[in-house]
Amino acid sequence: MLLGGASAWPLAARAQEGKRVRRVGVLASFPESDPELQLRLAAFRDALHRQGWQIGSNLQIDYRWDISTDERARAGTTELMNLEPDLIFANAAVALRAAQHATHTIPIVFTMIADPVGQSFIDSLPHPGGNTTGFSSFDLSVGGKWLDLLNDIVPGAFIFNPQRGPYSAAISTFGEKAAEKHAVQYVAKPVLDPADIEPVMRTLAREPGGAVIVSPDQFTATHRKLIVNSANNNGLPAMYGVRDFIGDGGLASYGTDFVDHFGQAASYVDRILRGENPASLPVQQPIKFEFVINLQTARALGIGVPNSIQLLADEVIE
Repeated sequence: MLLGGASAWPLAARAQEGKRVRRVGVLASFPESDPELQLRLAAFRDALHRQGWQIGSNLQIDYRWDISTDERARAGTTELMNLEPDLIFANAAVALRAAQHATHTIPIVFTMIADPVGQSFIDSLPHPGGNTTGFSSFDLSVGGKWLDLLNDIVPGAFIFNPQRGPYSAAISTFGEKAAEKHAVQYVAKPVLDPADIEPVMRTLAREPGGAVIVSPDQFTATHRKLIVNSANNNGLPAMYGVRDFIGDGGLASYGTDFVDHFGQAASYVDRILRGENPASLPVQQPIKFEFVINLQTARALGIGVPNSIQLLADEVIE
């Protein structure tokens, strides 16, 4: 029994070592200067503090920023592994992929991952298995919700990068069903390269009443300024899956409240650092969403957003 308990999970045995400083390595998908990322990480640190972890006392957090490509992910993960962390906190798929490749023993907690089962990161939501657990970024049915919110400015299109977001095809299916309900045309537009963004936007802009829905993934997040500028310059109303796009001038967004999301993730970091096995912690779905409208962009596009829609929003940017 003693042998079985010791082998169940490496951290469980180490939890009794006293008040040694624990080390958490963070693979952050955006640059350090990104304001939305800093709000999320502040919520993460605040939640850890409430659970008894004090940075500089019993906790050390090491960051690697702008983990937006496989090359940067491999390099950042290698640097963190050399620091011998007790846990890796991975934000987004490219970071999680690199972390899982680097270690099968150090616990990994993830955020901002859509369809973690479909992307083969875990075995199932209730029983993730292995050394990985975390918080899924959204349910795939959100594709229908995006089109519902754009119902007054349709037909809608769907722009995504299938190499970075394999789940986008599933989201698109929900969008197509919503389009049938509203009797509008819906078409997916795969984008494989940044150079494809402007031609796709120009094509969509030629359709009377056209609009665009931008699926959140690493590709669209990395090139969000290019996407927002292209949509606005072509006069296309756009719905985004993450509020980050609104800060760059996007029209509207509906998606997970990632500040809350990161705060929730800290609870799993706390539990694992205290000895729990990540394989026994079910992957959590988001519970808080936010709808944001940028009225300044709406006016520039000549769109009058009805008061009823503004009242639905969690935030209206004047």
